[in-house]
Amino acid sequence: MGEAHGSSLSPMDARVRALETVLVERGLVDPEALAGILEYYEHEVGPHRGAQLVARAWTDPDFRQRLLADASEVIAELGWDGRQGEHVVAVECTPTQHHLVVCTLCSCYPWSILGLPPVWYKSPAYRAKAVRDPRGVLADFGVELPASTRIHVWDSTAEVRYLVVPRRPEGTDGWSVERLAELVTRDAMIGTGLVAVPQSAAAPAPEVAAAPAPEVAAAPAPESAPEPASEPAAEREAG
Repeated sequence: MGEAHGSSLSPMDARVRALETVLVERGLVDPEALAGILEYYEHEVGPHRGAQLVARAWTDPDFRQRLLADASEVIAELGWDGRQGEHVVAVECTPTQHHLVVCTLCSCYPWSILGLPPVWYKSPAYRAKAVRDPRGVLADFGVELPASTRIHVWDSTAEVRYLVVPRRPEGTDGWSVERLAELVTRDAMIGTGLVAVPQSAAAPAPEVAAAPAPEVAAAPAPESAPEPASEPAAEREAG
């Protein structure tokens, strides 16, 4: 018997791959159609949609109010109410409250505005720890919040999904919606990340040293007129 070859796939990924192979071999799944679905959700649909919602909420008070009141309606108006996007609730982070989203039963996720869920979102470890120790989960992602900040954990279900509206970073006054949207990450809209301004954008423009003034040679001092020669004393007396 040949030696077993190692695999980089996790046990769950290996099971999914095996199931996919069986379904394709039996003609129950079209591999091209499956690839098309993945392509659609990875590239055409993705976190950039949610980022646009967040950035617009930051800059438009009326839109922000509508998004927080009925995110599903706003998303439907934009034509983004596709798979798992029919019932979405937007929750806004504040200086005193942070929001974190999890699905403890499976992996319910707003695909239509965030694209495909990350692998860690579906992992049993995240699903269990997010509820038991949310501050610890945030620390795992490098997020440290003040002890006074309240963390609210939202459990997604088949009936409702959640979109976190993170806090707008300081130093972005006057930025356009497009520029702000580039800062908003998928993790920030799940609650496992914060929105920060890149150092290149936050750093002030370097000061340009003024060119030194050209040196001007001092004009030579005018020569003093020669003093008249003194008359001999004998001649002055003779006069």
